[in-house]
Order: sequence, then structure tokens, then C-alpha cells
Amino acid sequence: MANLLEPLGLDALTEAVYRAMLAQPEEGTAELAVRLSMTEGQIAYALGRLNRLALVRPSYEAAGGRLPVRAEAGMELLLARQEAALQGRLHRLAVSRAAAAQLVAEAGGLESPDTDVGVEVLVGIDRIRDRLAALSRDVEEELLAFAPDGAQTNENMQASGPLNAALLARGVRLRTVYLTSIRSHQPTLAHARRLVEQGAQVRTVATLPTRMLIVDRRIAFLPMDIQDSRRGALVVTGAGADAGIVVALRALFESVWAEGQALDAPTAEERTAARQRELSTQEIATLRLMATGLTLGGIAKRLGVSPRTARRITAALLERLDAGSRFEAGVKAVQRGWLPVDG
Repeated sequence: MANLLEPLGLDALTEAVYRAMLAQPEEGTAELAVRLSMTEGQIAYALGRLNRLALVRPSYEAAGGRLPVRAEAGMELLLARQEAALQGRLHRLAVSRAAAAQLVAEAGGLESPDTDVGVEVLVGIDRIRDRLAALSRDVEEELLAFAPDGAQTNENMQASGPLNAALLARGVRLRTVYLTSIRSHQPTLAHARRLVEQGAQVRTVATLPTRMLIVDRRIAFLPMDIQDSRRGALVVTGAGADAGIVVALRALFESVWAEGQALDAPTAEERTAARQRELSTQEIATLRLMATGLTLGGIAKRLGVSPRTARRITAALLERLDAGSRFEAGVKAVQRGWLPVDG
């Protein structure tokens, strides 16, 4: 039978050991080896993988012993880790699509610069600015933008302000993604807030793959070189074979937009800080200890309180988190942003 848990990091041998430990958690390495007809080396290998996956924890009663993490909490942790990895891969795929689109567009433009193949190569600041102005005049429905430079210059903000206001007045849907760093640059933050007041939508993300504009779902404007926008720009029109390039770039925009924070929404760090402010320092310390799998006695000792007080604090946290174990409460606290991932 296929090992359905292998995508979560559990090979057949490791899964068998984990299942056996869940059934008989008090057994040691030698006993597991006998029951599973494995060598002690195989058991040690499986325990090493389970430890890296946080599916076992130290025993505080048997020196050197290991106990399995409850199956529900362990599987939830593995699935959360895989989901985070998948989101990362999807984002890298979208960025790769953009880079591939640039290569194809650049090659097409350089091979046939004088023919109408849907790709226009612009060299020189004047040509780039003239083409941008023309695109802005021609937009009818929607303008999507990545602004990856962080703090904007006064010149850029003064030039784009009236243009954006005119687009919004015409009913154009304007969506812009800035870097999170603009939140600490008051002039750029004020500029972005004026856009929102005028009807634009603005979000922020920690990093952006490239500068980019997409006009009416059919024209994409992006630098020829992601690292040096002064080298030139590409205008890709979604016609014929090039339609797929614009579709890919728009998919990239939507994936980044979905991850972004609304301009006045708190950042992840701010949300964590706010949630921590709702907890006492003792409760935060307790959650950290619970996440390590400490026993109630161990938590009481680390906090310097009686076991009865530790039981009261942990019971209240378990109820708030709807968790069935102290370890599960620690996992859920991380997932909800009550504790940092590396805390």
C-alpha cells in the first residue's frame, strides 16, 4: 500500500515507528525494535526524523527517553508546515513565470524589432516616460501596479498624483502594491493614503519581484532588466502568442495582491504584538513552555509557582485556544500569532 504520509515527511519506516509509539508510548528503542522486527539502528534513524519533524519530545521522567506527540497535534503541525511551503513554492513559481515572460518578450523584441509581434522594446528614459504617459491616457478599465522602490521620491509623487486622480475620476480601477517599508516613510504613506481616499486600492508586502504595470488586462509594462530598470523597458501586448505572457504576469500580480495587507491594516508583527498585549507576561511564558511539551510540574518549576497555579493558568489557555493538550495549545498559539514562529 502506498505511503500516503510521505509528502508530509514520513517515510514508511518512520511512520511505522511513530504509529507504534502512539500505541505503546512507554516502550524504549530495544522494545520497539523487537515489536517491529527492525534493527535498533533503524529505530534510531526513525526517531531522528521524528525529532526533526517535532513529532516526538523528550521524556522528563525517563532520562534520554522520547514520547510521541499526540497524533492530532502532530498531523496539524505537519500540514501547516506543508501549506506554508506550498505557498512559498507558488510564489516562486509566479516570480519565475514573470522572469520567463521577460526573456521571451526580450528575445522576441530583439529578433523582430520592426515588426508587429506584440512586444515593444524601449531604450532611454524619454522613450519610457513618453510610452508610460500614452499608456496612462489610453487605460479604460483597470491599472495594476507594483511599486518596488519603497520610499517614493517627491518628484515621482508630484508627477503621479494628478495622473492617478484623473484616472480615478474617469472610473478606472486602480490597484497598487507597495513595499511594507513605506509604512515608516511618512511622505510616501501620506501619498498612498490620498490614493485610497480618492478610490484606489493599496496593499503592502515585504518584497516585490519587479516593477510592473498592467493595463486593461492586455498590456504589460516592465523593466528589461529586473536589477537595473535604466537598461530599458518592455511593453508586451496580449495578442496572439503573447497573450499568455500577459495572463502569466496578471496571475503574478494577483498572487502577490492576495498576500498583501491593506494600507491601514496592521502588519503581521503588529498583530502579534497586539495579541501579546492581550496576554500577561506569565501567560506568554506559559504558552512558550507548553509548546515545548513540558509537563505541568516542569511548567510550575520554570514559572516559580505551585503546580495548582500552573494547572489553573494552563487550563485557562487550553480553553481559550480550544486545544486538547499543552503541546497543541502551543502550536495553535503560533498559528494564531500569539507567539512568533521562531519563539
